[in-house]
Amino acid sequence: MIELGKYAGTVLAAYGVSLALLVGVIWQTLAANARARRALEAQEKNG
Repeated sequence: MIELGKYAGTVLAAYGVSLALLVGVIWQTLAANARARRALEAQEKNG
């Protein structure tokens, strides 16, 4: 692993926060897609 010296904690925390936010955005996108798909299927069923 790269030697980060005295900033190792800060850098690793920043990577962790960034990864968590990226996962959250992906999860939110997939959930919104599923909701939109269900809404569209319901519209097509009723139409």
